[in-house]
Amino acid sequence: MVGKQRLSSVVRPIVGLLFLYLFLVGIRLIGHSFSLFGHDFYEQLINIYSNPFAGLFTGILVTSIIQSSSTTTSLVVGLAGSGVITIESAVPIIMGANMGTTVTSTLVSLSFLTRKEDFRRAFSAATMHDFFNMFTIIIFFPLEITFHIIQKSATFFTELFQGVGGVTLVSPLKYLIDPVVQSITDILLRIPRIPETAVGIILLVLSLIMIVITLVYLVKLLRSMIVNQAENMIERYLFKNTFTAFLLGLLLTAIIQSSSVTISLVVPLVAAGLLNIKLAYPFVLGANIGTTVTAILASLAVVGEGGLEGVGMAGLTVAFCHLLFNLYGVVVFLPLRRIPLFCATHLADLAAKSRIWAFVFITFIFFLIPLMLVFITR
Repeated sequence: MVGKQRLSSVVRPIVGLLFLYLFLVGIRLIGHSFSLFGHDFYEQLINIYSNPFAGLFTGILVTSIIQSSSTTTSLVVGLAGSGVITIESAVPIIMGANMGTTVTSTLVSLSFLTRKEDFRRAFSAATMHDFFNMFTIIIFFPLEITFHIIQKSATFFTELFQGVGGVTLVSPLKYLIDPVVQSITDILLRIPRIPETAVGIILLVLSLIMIVITLVYLVKLLRSMIVNQAENMIERYLFKNTFTAFLLGLLLTAIIQSSSVTISLVVPLVAAGLLNIKLAYPFVLGANIGTTVTAILASLAVVGEGGLEGVGMAGLTVAFCHLLFNLYGVVVFLPLRRIPLFCATHLADLAAKSRIWAFVFITFIFFLIPLMLVFITR
């Protein structure tokens, strides 16, 4: 009996790490699948820049579809650097990208649909990120289009960094996960008479299946492995207080270079009842900041000598816009955390009673409303 318990204590963490790895592969596959739809697919959507409202809703829609704010931001940097759009036009798209990237963790929470209490907790954990970005946009979007406070602040910091050498960071996920994702893609692309778009659809379906299955088993493993002592460790040390939770989210996301991944990892912890939503909130805000840090460091590597008109300087300014938008949001809604948490918990209560509300929220907020408003405001 003792031998079996020891074996179980060794095997379970290994199985847990395997499921965690497959979960991360699934997250990566989502964004990778849409890259096969063609670069023009989302570049054409982003190229609606003359109206700030169109830019905002395009940023939300495009990032919701490709599920990668870094991809959207990279496209915007390229467009701004080449003179296709101005930095002024890029800021609303960056704001929209910040909102659109939250759809990943919200979709992840749907994995718990069959278990009412788990789903209620998971959906509240995911949507507090949605509401944080939503309220930040509501406050700072009007201020930006009227006074350009983010653009001016970003330009100021860009001028300070002009001439500074670059720092290049490479995510460990690039070495651990990307080879597997690329291998799966290559195998499917070698199948004759299957177009790239079809391969993209297959990868998308495969990624969703992987996420659902791995999350179900991850939660079961968490519950079987983590007893009171481990639960105390999570809340006492990793999420000891607002500052440590915020710092953990920032550092972890800066290392992984994906806020979608780090925030999605918190969802099953909250769903399993191992983490309080109030402690998860500052972690999410830290992740929002962390996802911008590496973009700034990376952009320093390509800062050109041509001043603010150069591609590198435009890229650095856009990166600072992303950082400052999130910082301003944290300054406002970390003290006022009750507002997004209240909305998230009440929406989760409603969705737990009737699951249809979860699908209505995701469909309308991330897809239908932005799509409709993109065409209205063109």
